[in-house]
Amino acid sequence: MIDAKKRDKNAVIDTHKYNKVKIDKSLRGRKYFVRTYGCQMNEHDGEKIKGILESEGLIETENIEEARVVILNTCAIRENAHDKVFGYLGLVKKLKETNNILLGICGCMAQEESVIDLIRDKYPYVDFVFGTHNIDDMIKVINESVKTNKQTIEVYSILGNICEGIPEKKDSNISAWVDIMLGCDKFCTYCIVPYTRGTQRSRKYEDVIEEVISLKEKGYKEVTLLGQNVNAYGKDLYKDYNLANLLRDVSKTGIERIRFVTSHPWDFTDEMIDAIAQCPNVMPYIHLPLQSGSNRILKLMNRSYTKEEYLTLYKKMRDKIKNVTITTDIIVGFPGETEEDFNETLNVVNECKFDGAYTFIFSPRVGTPAAKLKDETPLREKEERLYKLNEIVNKYSNESNQRLVGTVQKCLVTGISEKDSSKYCGYTETMKLVNILSDEDITGKIVDVKIDEAKSFSLNGIKI
Repeated sequence: MIDAKKRDKNAVIDTHKYNKVKIDKSLRGRKYFVRTYGCQMNEHDGEKIKGILESEGLIETENIEEARVVILNTCAIRENAHDKVFGYLGLVKKLKETNNILLGICGCMAQEESVIDLIRDKYPYVDFVFGTHNIDDMIKVINESVKTNKQTIEVYSILGNICEGIPEKKDSNISAWVDIMLGCDKFCTYCIVPYTRGTQRSRKYEDVIEEVISLKEKGYKEVTLLGQNVNAYGKDLYKDYNLANLLRDVSKTGIERIRFVTSHPWDFTDEMIDAIAQCPNVMPYIHLPLQSGSNRILKLMNRSYTKEEYLTLYKKMRDKIKNVTITTDIIVGFPGETEEDFNETLNVVNECKFDGAYTFIFSPRVGTPAAKLKDETPLREKEERLYKLNEIVNKYSNESNQRLVGTVQKCLVTGISEKDSSKYCGYTETMKLVNILSDEDITGKIVDVKIDEAKSFSLNGIKI
């Protein structure tokens, strides 16, 4: 980790335009299948992969058996993500025996040396591999595999590399992801992201604003500004321009809703809180990972803040931002976590009463410092802690939702509800999922909804 931290000392941001490369003519007009695992950054990368393929004449299919090109866009954050990918490879291998499939792997797993070695040794039927730093070279990698009929692996890490203008096929025509920065320099001891995504590098604010304006002109209602540690935006590029400035400038574009994920408490400033509170189209929803309520464990995690500092920040947000919703991430069973440490986490959860939380059992990642820490806590005990934590988290989530019963909420409607096809689904300004009864098609609109029922993870309401 100490060696990796030195990598960005002389990094220079290299912003270049996407250089279109023609795909091998044998693939033009064929169908492709992309399966994405993991976070919003991966989902957005998936949109870029699809955009590049479609710009070369390929056609998306949701049926893998129809595909000529299959790409697995992978995640490395937890062990089960690895297991899912390698498990799925078995299915694709069987299809390759009967179908002429060109199989590729990309994403965060592809940036792990141990994974590349495993693919070389045990998965020779994987035709090509590229990483998170060279999505723009994807066609070149595919062409090389087709030309040589050999496994082609091209994975590298360019410290300050940013490619603008990569074509995208958006998953939605209502809400869009917008990268504002790539990589991360925080080096939490449990996290593989700084190694797979590389050094922190911010996009120029002019390019971000131009992209948001373009999306607004195309009819998009909402953008979510993306970064591994989004509130560190600009620290590597500007002396006096940061996320607070960017939020205000994006707000001036007039797009109806602005969100951002994911934040690190270390970089969350008072100026950012003021920008959220003062800009009406910046939504009052903040995802603020806690990870642990124990200062001892936070130090082992290299989180660079204390429980007390987190609570001070949390209270500022609650005090300054009207109707704010705050969600979090929490890891249980970090190596060396005692029952006392865990109880300190529960104390923070009881004090904050989060509107929601993503909770996980610690998953060791090869190459991270935490993977080398002594861990004597039995899995069963970790599972019991997770169960206890989730009971409390779900209680507060339900209470948060119950407070909205009888109120009118502005909801951006994204489509038909997955659980009830007679209803639409949408999100409140505070990112609450709402199933909406309506006599008319309200997809893509921001409508007033009277909330008449609340559950732990969703709301029901009627369009008024």
